[in-house]
Amino acid sequence: MSREFLLPDLGEGLTEAEIVAWLVAPGDTIVIDQAVVEVESAKSIVELPSPYGGVVASLFGEPGQVIHAGQVLLTVTDAGAAPDVLGVPVDAATAVSQSEGSGAVLVGYGTTESTRPARKVAAGRFGTPRAADAPAPPAPTPPVAPARAERPAEVAASVSTTIDSSGTVDPARRSPVVSPIVRRLARENGFDASMLAGSGPNALVLRSDVEDHIRALTAPTVVVAPPPSAAPTAPDDASADIRIPITGLRKVVSQRLTTSRREIPEATIWLDVDATALFAARDQLLKATGERFSVTALIARFVVAGLREFPVLNSSVDTASKEILQHGAVNLGIAAQTSRGLMVPVIHGAHTMSTRQLRDSLATLVAQSPDGTFSPSALTGGTFTLNNFGSLGVDGSAAIINHPEAAILGIGRMIERPWVVDHELAVRTVVELSMVFDHRVCDGGTAAGFLTYVARCIENPVSLLADL
Repeated sequence: MSREFLLPDLGEGLTEAEIVAWLVAPGDTIVIDQAVVEVESAKSIVELPSPYGGVVASLFGEPGQVIHAGQVLLTVTDAGAAPDVLGVPVDAATAVSQSEGSGAVLVGYGTTESTRPARKVAAGRFGTPRAADAPAPPAPTPPVAPARAERPAEVAASVSTTIDSSGTVDPARRSPVVSPIVRRLARENGFDASMLAGSGPNALVLRSDVEDHIRALTAPTVVVAPPPSAAPTAPDDASADIRIPITGLRKVVSQRLTTSRREIPEATIWLDVDATALFAARDQLLKATGERFSVTALIARFVVAGLREFPVLNSSVDTASKEILQHGAVNLGIAAQTSRGLMVPVIHGAHTMSTRQLRDSLATLVAQSPDGTFSPSALTGGTFTLNNFGSLGVDGSAAIINHPEAAILGIGRMIERPWVVDHELAVRTVVELSMVFDHRVCDGGTAAGFLTYVARCIENPVSLLADL
């Protein structure tokens, strides 16, 4: 009997996802809750486990293709009724009854109470079949999983049979590509990374392989004059327009920022602050505790304290009920520039944390920022956003509020500037704070009170002791 595995509801209102990589191939025997496909939603990249066990009959969709909730991902047949596509008898012990239950991981399917079995690696992702085992090109047979990893010499023989005019890309080649970043980089430059001959283990395509090919595509070519009888070739149009689809994370960011601009009557205020004492306090903490505290972590501590003094800024507007919803918990969002784009992971319950706990939570987010591997739960529930755009080399910005929040605070560059101290000119470390707030929630006096509170804490960190 054949059963269809449909793309489930991914939660958070997400209705579509992009196939990143298949973890199984037709003919593979799988068990319940075995990861079968890696997909990228607007929130994160996740592996989806199959709610059925048996033999994979067919796959629907190619890497890079966008699918919608309810569409068929793959079909599974009973192990006993499946044809012997692997050339070995099917082990009946691996067949799992359809009546076996599965707990909830995503809406509609999940895991059993037993330990999840080791994932069966698909040949198309981490390796290629041996030349002797590979099916002939004309035969429309499904891909066969290799019995062992092939040797580099065999890889070289299998991937260099045919090449196109570029000398690198072979449409018939299927090299393994693990990294979604590498796959996306190739796709954005008009080719499939799996068509390259990878330089990694087992012909794995690395980012350097894709970048080398991109450089080869963009490098100036030597033009050879055609013979007189040949027709002239039109030069490439370097001024041609390029269309970039707005999908995935960029689509969600566009929708949220558009909603923010459309619904929120925002106002911006800013203030230059002498941060010299903040750096001195950071050094004193290191000397007293032996632990390092980043400047951003200390400012985050001041922000949380400021939101307890001015709680209306820790709010959102319920347009349906025409009410201001003032949140009891401070869930501090940290704007982060990742390889996937701008994301705002959230430190939940920041108001209950000590400075040390807040520092550690912030360090965890920073470690995940380069590749944007945040869980969906880490990207929801924020009540106020802190944006350190000084790391981008700018002093200030009229930022867009992270809807449905009511305010966002920006930290600019911290640089030495001439500053008047006790009626004398001195060189001090100065930072510009810029704040954007929802004018429906409060007026300028409240926003200015919050901003100057944070500024006083930066200029004199000891002053915060009075509020602890």
